[in-house]
Amino acid sequence: KPLFILYVCICFAVCVGFLGRLYNSLVIRHTELSPELVEEGLIRACAETTGKENRLCYYLGASSDAAAKVTGDVSRPLSAHVPVHKICQRLQRRDGQICELRYEHPVLDWSRDALSKMRVLELKRVLALWGEECRACLEKSEFIDLIQEVAPKHSTAQHRTHSEEF
Repeated sequence: KPLFILYVCICFAVCVGFLGRLYNSLVIRHTELSPELVEEGLIRACAETTGKENRLCYYLGASSDAAAKVTGDVSRPLSAHVPVHKICQRLQRRDGQICELRYEHPVLDWSRDALSKMRVLELKRVLALWGEECRACLEKSEFIDLIQEVAPKHSTAQHRTHSEEF
C-alpha cells in the first residue's frame, strides 16, 4: 500500500493536483454535480492554465487546440464523486503521457551562487515558466542578471499557482 501511494504521488502529481482543485472548487459552488456541469468547469479551468496543467488539458481534450475530446472520461466519474487518483489511473491507461507530467521543482534560492550552478537551459526554463524571455542574452551571467531582476515579482506568483482554487 505505501508503494502504491508513492506511485500515485509521483506519477500523477499534475493530474491529481489539477483535478483535485477542480473537484473542490465545484463542490464548494454546487450542491449536486452533473457531468455537464463538471465538463463546463473543466473547460473553464483549462482556459486559465499554463505549463504542465495546460498540457494535461490538451491530453484530456479540454483545451481549444486539442485534437481529441475525452472530457467525458473526467466529467462522468468526477460528477459521481470517484476519487481523483482513481480517475487519473484510468486516464493513464488511456494515455500514458499523463503519467509523465510532473511539476517543475521550484527554485527557492535566487542568489547568484545558486543560479550560477544551474545550466543555461535550466535558467531559460525558469524564465519561460514565468513568461519572460531574454532575446539579447548570450552569456550565462546575463540570464542570471535577468532572473534576479524579475524573481521578486514571480516567486510569490509561482507559490500561489499550485495552491489556489479555480
